[in-house]
Amino acid sequence: MFQIELVEQCKANNRKAQMQLYKQYCDGMFCVAMRFLKNSDDAEDVLQESFIKAFQRIDQFKGEVTFGAWLKKIVVHGSIDFLKSKKQQMVELHEGYLHISDDGDWNVESEVDIDDVKKAIELLSEKYRYVVQLFLMEGYDHSEISEILNISETASRTRLLRGKAQLKEMLKDMAYGTGS
Repeated sequence: MFQIELVEQCKANNRKAQMQLYKQYCDGMFCVAMRFLKNSDDAEDVLQESFIKAFQRIDQFKGEVTFGAWLKKIVVHGSIDFLKSKKQQMVELHEGYLHISDDGDWNVESEVDIDDVKKAIELLSEKYRYVVQLFLMEGYDHSEISEILNISETASRTRLLRGKAQLKEMLKDMAYGTGS
């Protein structure tokens, strides 16, 4: 059955169609949640809440993007909201006054593998980690990141640039064994 037909049946509250969409996307969306949450129980909770939210709001799905992309955005929002709820305080720096262009250079030493990059991303502060993760691992652009994180595009670019600089330093330390 085509995805559009499934979505239309879900809009008509067809439980079989909902289960079919769930089965089609649950593994991939679980991986998205895990990249943020690092805990399978938390990821499972966010995943379930995201599907419930998606089915409750399925009338808002207009087909402008794939259902998977639409659902992924819900999962990303749910994951970030979950992480924010675990923090008692969150300080937001206003970086909108800065204008820094991104050079797009993501080259690192050849000795560094993807697991090193993932570990280093985890060590970034929250405000940089989210932007770097959304940009590099989830493939969002700055306008999408600014919408997801409720920051300006300039702040997104700034945080990506600063996060990338920190990431490169960490990876250099890992490659040369000068890290702590």
